[in-house]
This record gives sequence, structure tokens and C-alpha cells, in this order.
Amino acid sequence: MPIWRPYTPHYEGAPLPPNIVRAQGSYLYAADGRVFWDGVSAWWVTIHGHSHPYIAEAIAHQARILDQVLFADFTHPKAEAVAEELNRLTGLPWVFFSDDGSTAVEVALKVALQYFRNQGQPRHRILALEGAYHGDTFGAMSVSARTTFTEAFSDYLFEVEWLPFPTDEDALEAALHSISSRQDIAAFIGEPLLQGTAGMRVYSSRHWDAIARTVRATGALVIADEVFTGFGRTGTLFATDQCQEKPDILCLSKGLTGGFLPMGLTLTSEKVFSAFYSAQREKVLYHGHSYTGNAIASAAALANLELWRLDETWQQLRRLTHVQMELAQQWQVQYPHIPVRQIGLVLAIELPDEEGYFSAHRTALKAYAMERGVFLRPLGNVAYSLPALSSQPSELRRVVEIIESYLAKVGLK
Repeated sequence: MPIWRPYTPHYEGAPLPPNIVRAQGSYLYAADGRVFWDGVSAWWVTIHGHSHPYIAEAIAHQARILDQVLFADFTHPKAEAVAEELNRLTGLPWVFFSDDGSTAVEVALKVALQYFRNQGQPRHRILALEGAYHGDTFGAMSVSARTTFTEAFSDYLFEVEWLPFPTDEDALEAALHSISSRQDIAAFIGEPLLQGTAGMRVYSSRHWDAIARTVRATGALVIADEVFTGFGRTGTLFATDQCQEKPDILCLSKGLTGGFLPMGLTLTSEKVFSAFYSAQREKVLYHGHSYTGNAIASAAALANLELWRLDETWQQLRRLTHVQMELAQQWQVQYPHIPVRQIGLVLAIELPDEEGYFSAHRTALKAYAMERGVFLRPLGNVAYSLPALSSQPSELRRVVEIIESYLAKVGLK
């Protein structure tokens, strides 16, 4: 099979992946007849369920009308409608279209740095949270934690200052105090309330607000990377909906199109955009992609946003969030020695193992669950479920039963 798969060791005798030929709702159907409940929403992108008919029809209709135009020279109705709807939802009036989460972050970082340069007061320092993950392009890697993922490129990444993860309140307070009078900080970037790749680590809106207020008081910008946390994952449409301090720049992707097509968006405030509003060539943001503002992806994004206007979407989000909360509470009572975390649709259980991301549980539990018709992809020793809204409460409970059974099997229960 001449396909170089992501995050995957390739060697003689390595197992081949199942060949998925169909997906519907919360299920994946393989060519060999196996069926898997998708417990990770296709790497956190599928929102309403696989092959949702409303989004599928919107894509088909758009493909018959307009597929793609060069977005630097043209516009089209679907992109404009997406921008208008997101302005209504976020209060951020300017939308830059790109291709995926990493590029949405790249745009955000370039905008933040050029924002100060355009005003004749260049600032060069970026702040990020310890444990961060913001993507795999070079700017996004630079503001991500230094791990095996970035080690091969460490000499090429720009320096970043790291704020302690907010669960260490004393360290965070000291760090915020130390930056409170700084004049060199351009921006802080963070995943609000929930770090995904770091192991589904949760922190409170109070901590986000404290960081954002301190950063903003120095004159710097606040970037919310909601590539993962957006579109219901934390129980609200955006994680920052739960925060008092709103971002100057907002990054979206993953669930933006309901999981159908790649698209990235970087939204900015009027204040940020005004620094680029000029006929001077040196103040232009020189960034773009061939598929920027793709009409078919825009149609999918608009259909996704329209589904979020329905009461039934919110009812299902609340229903599944309540189930995950109940499961977390039950786990805390039954297994107080095994940490559990929950926010919105995310339920994460931290299995005992000092190896972290390279824990043997990562592959062993995945195989164990797949044998039972459930696809999980543990973040090392952190087992989690992140269901699409097409899921049923019984399916969420089944995940916890499988994790319990696995722990009993390996003698950790």
C-alpha cells in the first residue's frame, strides 16, 4: 500500500489499517464487514455524524453551481454567508479563509506580529501554554510544546515563552505578574478551557480570563485556538462563550464544515484589521492558499452553521454532555485512584502509566476496543471518547465498559 500515513511507524510487518468503505452517523463500515463505532469523531472533525444528509446535499448542490474561484480576485455568496454568520456568533467582523487548523494558526501568528509592525511598534514575543499543540506547520509547531513531534525541527522553530498550565495556580499567578509590565509581547495563543493533544487537559474559564486580561493589559493580542474546542466540544458553540474575555483573533477548522471538507478560518476584531487597512503595499497581509474560500467547503460550513440554529442540535448536545458528566462522576466514585476528566462531550480517563504519550496502552487499548466494535485512539495513557452528535447514550456507556474491562484484563482495575 503506497500511502504514507500520518503519525504512523512504517516497517516490515507493520499492521495494515482497515479499509473503510462507508460511514453513516456514528459508524464506520469496513470492506471486510467489520463495523466500528467512531469514538473520536474522525479525529475530532465530525460534528453531527458521518454523511449527514443536510450537509451532503448542500455540497452536492454547490458542486453543480460553482466549485472554485481565485479568492484574491473574486468572492462568492457562500463564503460571504459564512463570514456574516460567524460575525453574528462571535462578534469578530473580519474573516480570513485558509485550508486547515495549522494554517489558521499560521495566519493568526502572522497577523499578530504584522499588526504591531504595521503600526511602527514591532513586538516579537509570543506566549503559549505549557503542553500546547497548535498544528504541524512551522509557526504552529513553534507555539506547540517541544516533544517528539517537534524534535526533528527544533533548530528551526522560533522561541516562545511558556506560561504554566493553569492547574498550577501559584506558578501561573507568578508568571502573569512577571509579564504584567512587559512591552515586547505580541500575543498569547491558547486552546481555551481544553488542551486536546496534551491529554484532554481541562482548566477553568477563570484561568483563561486571568491570562487574557493580563496579556491585554500589556497591549498584546489574545489568540483563541478553537480548532478543536469549537462547535460544541466543550458544551457551548465555542469554548470562549464560557469566558468573559473574548479573543482578538479566533482560529477555527476541524468541525467547521461538520467534518466533510478541509477549511480553516482566522477571525479578527475591527481593531486588528484596521492596522492592515491601507493602500500601502507593505501593510498588506501577504498570505494565501490556492483553495482559499473554496465554494464547496464554504457550502458545507454554512450548512453546519445552519444545523446549529436548530433546537434539536442543542438538545442532543446537552443530552450527551449530561451522559458524559454522569459517567465521569460514577468513575470518580468507583475508581478514585484513576483520574477522570470531563468537559462538554469529552470524557477522558488517565490510565496508570509513567510513559505518557508512548504508553503501551495507546496501542493495546485501541486494539482491544476495535475487537469489540469501538474505535478509540488513546492519547498515550489517556483514554477518551469524543462522540458525534449522532451518538446514543448507550454507546457512550459502552466506551466506559470497554475501558473498565480492559483495565481488569491488564490488572489495573
